[in-house]
Amino acid sequence: MGVDTDTETDTDTGTDDTYCETPGPIAPDPSGGAAEGPPYAECVLCREPTEFPESTKGATLCPVCAWQEAGRTACSG
Repeated sequence: MGVDTDTETDTDTGTDDTYCETPGPIAPDPSGGAAEGPPYAECVLCREPTEFPESTKGATLCPVCAWQEAGRTACSG
């Protein structure tokens, strides 16, 4: 019932060698903005760009609004 004292600790620095070093921060994608390609249709609810081209007929929804709409219609008895 004692404490396990058999760990791999560097006695010079007092650090535990069983863990990897944490990587530095990840640089943001320099391209930014919308994806390359045709002009995309706006979502009819939030006006964010969708994954559909502007030539798509009907009400276009972005992935977030489409997911929320599916949840609303699935739960509406």
